[in-house]
Amino acid sequence: MIDIFHNVPEVESVFRLLLAAGLGAIVGIEREIVGKSAGLRTFSFVSLGACLFTIVSLLGINHLVPLSETADPTFRYNYDPTRIVSQIVVGIGFLGAGLIVFRGFRVEGLTTSAGLWVVAAIGTAIGFGMYLIGVVTAVLVVLIFFFLKRVEPEHWVVHNKPPDHHESL
Repeated sequence: MIDIFHNVPEVESVFRLLLAAGLGAIVGIEREIVGKSAGLRTFSFVSLGACLFTIVSLLGINHLVPLSETADPTFRYNYDPTRIVSQIVVGIGFLGAGLIVFRGFRVEGLTTSAGLWVVAAIGTAIGFGMYLIGVVTAVLVVLIFFFLKRVEPEHWVVHNKPPDHHESL
C-alpha cells in the first residue's frame, strides 16, 4: 500500500474492511443464486467480521495499553493476536454447523458451511494485510462454487437413499 496509509492505520483498516466485505459478497453470489440459506449478505458479514476481529487484535493493544516513556522498561506484554484468530475459526465452526441439515438420508449445507469457513479465512488474511492471498483464495472459491459442480459427472455423485427392501434379501 501507499506509505501514507501506514501513518494512519485507520485508513488502511477501512480499506481492509471494504475489501473483505467485497470479497465475501463476491464469493456469496453463487450461494445466493442457487438459493442457499447463507448467501451474499451472510458471506459478506462473515468476511467483514473476521477482518474486523483481526484488525482489532492487531491494533487494539496500542489503545488498551498505551506506551509511554515513563513505562517500566522491563515490562513485557504477553499478547498474541493469533489468539483472536483461533477464536474466529471456532466461532465460524459453530455458525457452519448450524447450516448443516440432515434430511432423511441426505446431508445438506456442507458446501455452504465450508464456504463460510474459507470466507472467514479470507477476511482474516485481508485483516492481516495479506491482500494477494485473500484475493487469490476468493477467486479459487468462486471457481469451485461456479464450475466444479458443473463439471462433476453425474455418476461421481453418490445419492444417499434408503436401502431397497429387495436388495437386502
